[in-house]
Amino acid sequence: MDKERLEKWRLILGNHADPEESISLDGDARGMDEVLEALYDSDKKGGLGSSSPKVNRWLGDIRKYFPSTVVQVMQKDAMKRLGMEQMLMEPELLESVEPDVHLVGTLLSLSKAMPVKTKETARKIVMKVVRELEKKLDNPMRQAVTGSINRAVRNRRPKYNEIDWPSTIRKNLKHYQPKYKSIIPENLVGFGRKGQALRDVILLVDQSGSMATSVVYASVFGAVMASIKAVKTHMVVFDTAVVDLTEHLQDPVDLLFGTQLGGGTDINKALAYVEKLITKPSETILVLISDLYEGGRVEEMLKRSAAIKASGVQFVALLALSDEGAPMYDKRVAQSYAALDIPSFSCTPDLFPSMMAASIKKENLQHWMTQNLVNPK
Repeated sequence: MDKERLEKWRLILGNHADPEESISLDGDARGMDEVLEALYDSDKKGGLGSSSPKVNRWLGDIRKYFPSTVVQVMQKDAMKRLGMEQMLMEPELLESVEPDVHLVGTLLSLSKAMPVKTKETARKIVMKVVRELEKKLDNPMRQAVTGSINRAVRNRRPKYNEIDWPSTIRKNLKHYQPKYKSIIPENLVGFGRKGQALRDVILLVDQSGSMATSVVYASVFGAVMASIKAVKTHMVVFDTAVVDLTEHLQDPVDLLFGTQLGGGTDINKALAYVEKLITKPSETILVLISDLYEGGRVEEMLKRSAAIKASGVQFVALLALSDEGAPMYDKRVAQSYAALDIPSFSCTPDLFPSMMAASIKKENLQHWMTQNLVNPK
């Protein structure tokens, strides 16, 4: 085996795999080994300790030796393994961290305990990540929602400013008049009335600690939908309390700082609040984003869910809205939801616009799941 391959295996397995140090590591390889050992062999070596300079140096080193995607994974592992949450209370440390969605979730969970000097730095980090997500997700979400609204809601007797000209032309091509070099439209295709909300969307988001990433993505998507006039969007977060953050949808950063990650879960209480928001059941889409671990009375929650579904609401349960794949979730509740014809599945951010488009067009979401998800629940 050549030296480069031996070095890679040595880095993967750690120094305990080579107690006699028969494989020498030099230069960057030695530096990589030191930062990996500080994190993954921390129980034996004492890890990073609580020294801010030491943590700062480690954060700088991992960016030196590893690409950004790996840096984010290592930072996430450091949060769990080394208890870095307390260290992130210090603004000088925050400035050394690579911003990502997981870090935002951690900062939000700590926001109420942060000193004032740290909150300003934390807000800048949250704003940076949110703006990057908006650039990535805004157009796909906007196109999916507006396109599906246009196709789902047609006005058979449109006024002039409500005519969908591309669709009208395609529908009347057979009526082309060579003599006039023009199409005489016999059937006009129109959009729904402009300025009128054609769908109500309620994002009901579990803000317990395990759902942090989902809360971040839901806030960005909610802000995008709130800017589309044809959709009336509500954003409601809950743990054992329920908070309506709809008025903050114009600024997802303010919205995120309005959440309080952590605590228990009372889905039934949240659904009771949502029932009051539903005025047009057949035109309402309710997206419950939760791992379905109910802290209250499960039977009452299922009964209320069944009533909402029976009223005509399109009810979807997302077990997670994140890039991580299948999460931990309450399988019994998910099975009960399936029996109520409430689809339950995890969804990545890149698929969320497509899922919302299918819901707006009232398509069969079971079919959508089969087409788009590797392992639908």
